[in-house]
Amino acid sequence: MQFFIFATLVSVAVASSVYNTAPSYAAPAYKAPAYSAPAYSAPAYSSPSYETQYAAQPYSFDWAVKEAGSYNDYSHSADLDYSHSESSDGKVTTGTYRVVLPDGRTQIVNYRADSYGYTADVKYEGDAKYPEYKAASYNAPTYSAPRAYASPVYKAPAAPVYAAPSY
Repeated sequence: MQFFIFATLVSVAVASSVYNTAPSYAAPAYKAPAYSAPAYSAPAYSSPSYETQYAAQPYSFDWAVKEAGSYNDYSHSADLDYSHSESSDGKVTTGTYRVVLPDGRTQIVNYRADSYGYTADVKYEGDAKYPEYKAASYNAPTYSAPRAYASPVYKAPAAPVYAAPSY
């Protein structure tokens, strides 16, 4: 047993003398890069042209909607609630629409758009109706104010009583 302990101590002493010295390494030497810079050629496609102009096309549309509960009238007759009509010959656009305003009047807009600009002829039908102001008819809310909380009362705990140990 003593021999094993002695052998272990000797091996530890030898190992510590080997590993206590710091290793030394030579600085690395790198070669210069041996490649040439890439050469890029110009793209092989032409730039897209966004300047394509199409000739104006003549068109005409007209729509109408009947909604009984809304009291809105965008139409050309009293039977329809919403409508708009517009037509164009490619150079001049004309149209008309009707709007019921919140005050009860009907606004009729006839418009024309051409190379000179946009021209609108606005007319009103009916009389403005404003409801008479009525004060609020409800009572102010009644509620009782919350009760104030009583201030907390701190009761000191009673001193603990320990019984004497019995042996």
